[in-house]
Amino acid sequence: MTLRKYFIVTLLPLLLVGCGPYQQILKSKDPDYKFQMALEYFNDKQYVKSQTLLDDVAAYFKGTDRAQDVLIYLSRSYMGQKNYSSAADYYDAYIRNYPKGQYITEAQFQVGHCYYLDSPDARLDQEITRKSIDYLTQFIELYPESPYSEQAYKELNEMYDKLAYKEFLSAKLYYNLGTYLGNNYLSAEIVAKNALKNYPSNSYQEDLSWIIFISKYQQMVNSVDSKMAERTQEAEDEFFSFKTEYPNSKHMAQAERYYKDIQKHKK
Repeated sequence: MTLRKYFIVTLLPLLLVGCGPYQQILKSKDPDYKFQMALEYFNDKQYVKSQTLLDDVAAYFKGTDRAQDVLIYLSRSYMGQKNYSSAADYYDAYIRNYPKGQYITEAQFQVGHCYYLDSPDARLDQEITRKSIDYLTQFIELYPESPYSEQAYKELNEMYDKLAYKEFLSAKLYYNLGTYLGNNYLSAEIVAKNALKNYPSNSYQEDLSWIIFISKYQQMVNSVDSKMAERTQEAEDEFFSFKTEYPNSKHMAQAERYYKDIQKHKK
């Protein structure tokens, strides 16, 4: 292939792309035109192009009536890219700069919603989950009648459930460790009780209550003589508490077997 043909085949398409409509918009000196095109790209779900153009004109519109629109569409563009961390930062910036702005309700909700979407697996650190809870709680308190309120309540409950599940996994781990290097059954009991106290409406209440009962039972089984009577009574009390609260529990058959053993220890 001659050098001329190589240029036509490989370089010319690149030059044409470089001179395409989007590149021409980027080179434009008209910020109003760039802003309008950014909205068009946003509506066309081309969020990266929209965000790039908005970033380019943000400084020009600072302090003007259009600054709110630029900031909110930057937030939405990052949402469209599923870059929830950056979206939360921009929505948060909107709240700080325009506490009474026309998009304030959306911004207040979306910060918590972004953290909700970014919340990691329950086994990982839950700092982002707690941020979501803080913002969603604040939103519900400020805008209880908002169209976003129902979704905010739903997401808030899911975040509390995730924290409760993390505590359940921790309690379960302690229980499985048993008497290894100490009384891990007591640790399992404490973690489960704290989870019920801190997240009273979570979806893992039965599982946490079960952990508490079987931890009490295992402490009885492994008890020294001097504490046997006390721990037997505690295990029995916990059995009746569990049975009253969850009479149709999937664990009830096993609970009844444990109760029979508790009665043997009492005798």
